[in-house]
Amino acid sequence: MSDSGKYSAQWLGNGQVAFAAMLSAIATAQRSVRLEMYICADCDLTRRFRSILLEARARGVKVSVMIDAFGSHELSDDFWRPLVEQGGLFKRFNPMGLHRIACRNHRKLMVCDDQVAFLGGFNLATEYDGDGITKGWRDLGLQISGRIAMELSESFDQLFEKAHARQPFWQRLRVHGAESITSGAQWKLLLNTPNFRRRMFKQTLGKDLEKAKSVRIISPYFLPTRKIRKSLIQLARDGRRVQLILAGKSDVRLAQLASQRIYGIFLRAGVEIYEYQPQILHSKLVILDEIAYAGSSNLDLRSLNFNYELMVRTSDPALVRGAEFLFEDDLKRCRRVTWPAWKEARGWWTKLREHLAYFLLARLDPFIVHWQLKILR
Repeated sequence: MSDSGKYSAQWLGNGQVAFAAMLSAIATAQRSVRLEMYICADCDLTRRFRSILLEARARGVKVSVMIDAFGSHELSDDFWRPLVEQGGLFKRFNPMGLHRIACRNHRKLMVCDDQVAFLGGFNLATEYDGDGITKGWRDLGLQISGRIAMELSESFDQLFEKAHARQPFWQRLRVHGAESITSGAQWKLLLNTPNFRRRMFKQTLGKDLEKAKSVRIISPYFLPTRKIRKSLIQLARDGRRVQLILAGKSDVRLAQLASQRIYGIFLRAGVEIYEYQPQILHSKLVILDEIAYAGSSNLDLRSLNFNYELMVRTSDPALVRGAEFLFEDDLKRCRRVTWPAWKEARGWWTKLREHLAYFLLARLDPFIVHWQLKILR
C-alpha cells in the first residue's frame, strides 16, 4: 500500500483478489458505482456482480454499466434488464455496424463513490477468475483511491454520454481538453482515443524509453509500433537490459503467431524474451527504471493506435517496487526463448503462418481501421 495523503494504491495480483475487492467496494458504496468492461459474459462471476449491483441500487446508489458492443456481443440486453428496471443505467458502447466495428472501447474500469477505482486487464468472464497459476488467466490490476478516482469517474461519464452516438464521436472526444491528466507528482492518467493525432500512452511511453536504462515488459499481445520496436532494440544493443514476458499460451493464436514473427530481430539484438507457461497470459505491465505503467492497453498496434484504452503511469517508489516483485514472480514461471533454439525449431510451415498472421494484424487490420476512420471524418 502506498499513501501520500492525496491517494492510496495497491496492486491486484490476480482475478480472485481483484474481483473480491471490487465486490466488496460495491457492497459498501453509498452514492455511485460506474462499471465499464470490454468483455462481459453471462457467467457466475457476472451474475454475482449483477446481484450486488442490484442490492446497491435498492439502497439508492446510482449504478451505471457500460460494455463494448463488439467485445460483449454474445451478452443479451436482457441480462442487465433487472438493473434497468430498478432505475440503473446501461449502455453498449459504439453499437455494431459495418463502418463502426473497427474502433472499440477496450477499457476496464470500476469507480465507487468517486473515491476508489479499479483498473487493469480484467474482464467479467469466468476465465479471469483465478490465480493465474493453477486456475484462470494471468492478469493484473490496480486499486486506487483519491483525486485520480474522481478523474476516472469523469472519463467514464464522457464516454457514457457518447456511447450511443451515431457520428464520428471519437474525433471530438476529449477529457479536459487532452488525453493526459496529471494527478499529482507521481501519477499520470493516460486516456488513449482512436484519432490521428493524440495517442497518449504511445507518446508518453516513447519519451520514457528514450531515457530508460532498464526495461521490463509483460504483454500478452506484443506487436508494437515500429518506433517502439526500434527503441527497444537500440536499448539492447547499447547494453541496456530489456526483458519481455510474452504469452506461452494465448487465447488468440493469430496474435501470438504475429508476435513470434518479430522474435528474431529482438533476440539477435540481445533482448531477453520469456514465455509465461502455467496459464494464458493477459497482464499488461511496463517497468522503466523507476516508472511503472499498468491498465488496459496491450503493446500491439490496435491498442496503441485505435482502441479506447486506459493506462496509468506512476513513479511512486512503493508501487514500482511492487511491480518489480510481480515481474520477478512471473519470471519464475516462464520459459526463456533463445536465438539458437528459436532459429532451429521453426520450420517453413511455422514461418509461413507467422508471416500470414503478421500481414493480417500489422498491415491489413490497420488499413481497414484507417479506411473506416476516414469514411467517418
